[in-house]
Amino acid sequence: MSQEEQAVGLRSEADEPGWEVDPDDEWGVAVITTVGRQLKLRREAAGMRAGEFAKAVGYSEDMVYKIEGGKRIPRQEYLIAADELLNADGLIAATWEDVKKVRYPKRVRELAKLEAQAVEIGVYECNSVHGLLQTPEHARAVIGAAQPPYSPDDVERMVAARLARQSVFDRDPAPSIHFVLEEGALRRPIGGTIVWRHQLERLLEVGRLHNVVLQVMPMDCDTHSGLDGRIELLKFADGTAVGRADGAFNGRPTHDPRRLRILELRYGTIRAQALSPRESLAFIEQLLGET
Repeated sequence: MSQEEQAVGLRSEADEPGWEVDPDDEWGVAVITTVGRQLKLRREAAGMRAGEFAKAVGYSEDMVYKIEGGKRIPRQEYLIAADELLNADGLIAATWEDVKKVRYPKRVRELAKLEAQAVEIGVYECNSVHGLLQTPEHARAVIGAAQPPYSPDDVERMVAARLARQSVFDRDPAPSIHFVLEEGALRRPIGGTIVWRHQLERLLEVGRLHNVVLQVMPMDCDTHSGLDGRIELLKFADGTAVGRADGAFNGRPTHDPRRLRILELRYGTIRAQALSPRESLAFIEQLLGET
């Protein structure tokens, strides 16, 4: 690929939705403003005009001004190129660890932090495939179906956040993760046939991981303790835990031991009523064959 083609590619990537700064995210605004200011100071110290710098890194001059002004989240490629061009010895490139988190809504960052620390994760999901299990295309279809609709920028921001949480599967040591999904949700071909086939394949892939147990709640189980909605339980290495359920305690997260025992009882009952892990994977394979 020529230098000109690379530049065009970078510009088009930079203009994609999902890279705007959320003005209501104070921490995110502070991070992007600080990074932008440092980029501008280093560029000016190197004696480079914005247009000259833009051409060198393969972005438009307007995009450089937006990034330096804290109005646009820089991509990792931009930070790496700027680091090399300004001889920053990795200091600019290293800001990506904080910059990448700014794309994700605040509440999702908080959830991802908890999931990244948990040694056990248990989830009962009633209406859809859980976010930790969704493919990019499926996530985009689910989020894009909301009413009133999200803006394209918000959709991409939320999809990126959902996918970033899936790094929990790559942790070492691996956490113990358990999912129970409703059969009805697995029969709804969200996004169309091809997208849904990929989603079912993803479920089989994750369900076969050594640290993951995936179960399906069959529709012929006429009643169970999850009918009030989703249940989530996270346990940590220090013995603490947090849980929430749509139908308990106003849906708010709880650390109270008494309330956690109630959620654990409900979740344990749900697991007992669901298909076994072996039966569940066989059921998903059957759905895939029918799709």
